Amino acid sequence: MNPTIPEQKARVLIVDDHPAVREALSIRINGLMDLIVCGEAATIPETLNLVETTEPDVVVLDLSLGSADGLDLIKRIKHRNGSIRILVWSMYSELLYAERALRAGALGYVSKEQATEQIVEAIRRVLEGKVWLSETMSERLVKQRVIGAKRESSEAPVEALTDRELKVFLLIGEGVKTAEIARRLHLSVKTVETYRDRIRQKLDLEDGTRLAHFATRWALEHR
Repeated sequence: MNPTIPEQKARVLIVDDHPAVREALSIRINGLMDLIVCGEAATIPETLNLVETTEPDVVVLDLSLGSADGLDLIKRIKHRNGSIRILVWSMYSELLYAERALRAGALGYVSKEQATEQIVEAIRRVLEGKVWLSETMSERLVKQRVIGAKRESSEAPVEALTDRELKVFLLIGEGVKTAEIARRLHLSVKTVETYRDRIRQKLDLEDGTRLAHFATRWALEHR
């Protein structure tokens, strides 16, 4: 037997709400000797079902799944099967989301702006149980965790928001009203209003109107 050919390919589940993206990545992965796509999903229910039925070794997922929360999906996958490796592949800012994704249970974060060769390398890395981040992000985390460097004053205060506050903030930036935010996140209107107040205070904004304007502008510039 040729020792370079693995006896069993690692199984990859792709989670993305764009069919063309799933298809392109599937073709790339299925052309490799050591990896195979065991399923594709576009929603949280589909993902959780395929996690149970296909038993993937690694899940490659986008954080943007319509109105669903990709960070919450990572936590739910790890709760169901802690041995599954998770790699985030997203257009969202690595500086804003990578650390959040790792805290949720992912092992890596790759920007969709990178070539497919890098996503393949990242998949192989997380399959080994190792962390995959860009050099810039890795250095940033080292400074924060080991050296104890403080956040630079030029960094956006948005980074200080919790995961749930960030989700509410992004929905505000999309022009979603409070009642609809409550419905999407399965919260009470009062709870969403509390989040809005916390966000406004953390961002040092005078009122709800300024919060809406800031969130809208931020969304246009960063998404």
